[in-house]
Amino acid sequence: MPQELTASLVFERCVAARRDGKLISLVSTSDKEYHFQNWFRDRLDETGLHHEQATRNTYPDFRMVASTEAFEIKGLKYPGRWASFDCNSQVPTGLHNGRTVYYVFGRYPKEPDGPRYPVTDVVICDGSFLNARHEYVHKNRSVRGFGSYGDILIRDRKMYAAPTPFGVLDGVAHAATLILAADAKPSKRLECVGEIVRRESPTVVTGYSFNLLNNTLTSRTVANPDAGREHHFRAWRLKGDAGEPVSSRAAPVAVDDEESE
Repeated sequence: MPQELTASLVFERCVAARRDGKLISLVSTSDKEYHFQNWFRDRLDETGLHHEQATRNTYPDFRMVASTEAFEIKGLKYPGRWASFDCNSQVPTGLHNGRTVYYVFGRYPKEPDGPRYPVTDVVICDGSFLNARHEYVHKNRSVRGFGSYGDILIRDRKMYAAPTPFGVLDGVAHAATLILAADAKPSKRLECVGEIVRRESPTVVTGYSFNLLNNTLTSRTVANPDAGREHHFRAWRLKGDAGEPVSSRAAPVAVDDEESE
């Protein structure tokens, strides 16, 4: 019997947890990240599957032991910034070191009335839904010679801001949704609630330069050899679970560069 996708199994645990009122527990007021990550870890534990949790600032957050699946967790305050998220030193991808990477987006109240609060909605998606390219390898670089005495080093430490499923899809708010490649086969307990197509852009950025005199950033682009190529995905929900059909937004919410400063 084929092994079920871990993404499908843990998604079902997320649905059940929301139904059963299992709440997020605030770790500390200064930690804006780990409370939702801990909630998701508990859902992974409920599957009974062995997994490893990464240390801080390593990628991805959870790696399965018996399969090549992994999960990167992104908690979002609601209302608040929901259409995009920052990726610290790692561009979104669906394949990393031979593992299929899934991104887990969970929204929760921005101003809860206590240290325990609900998950407003959750989306688990194949990382390829966010970015279909896998060959890019992130590297931080530096240049010396800046400043009056020429002994200041400038570090180029890239951060990426990418759209969330909430920014490019209709029908995922206030529900639990799983987004997989069209050829993936999730649990038969799930039903398809949407067909999604993402098309590659006409150009791709191959580099950039920063002018230190006037603080301007200029990109270099080339024609995308795969321009117009379609990547097909399906949206899934547990049978009987409430929610609207899922479809691409007619006008996706643009990533705001001011949000990541």
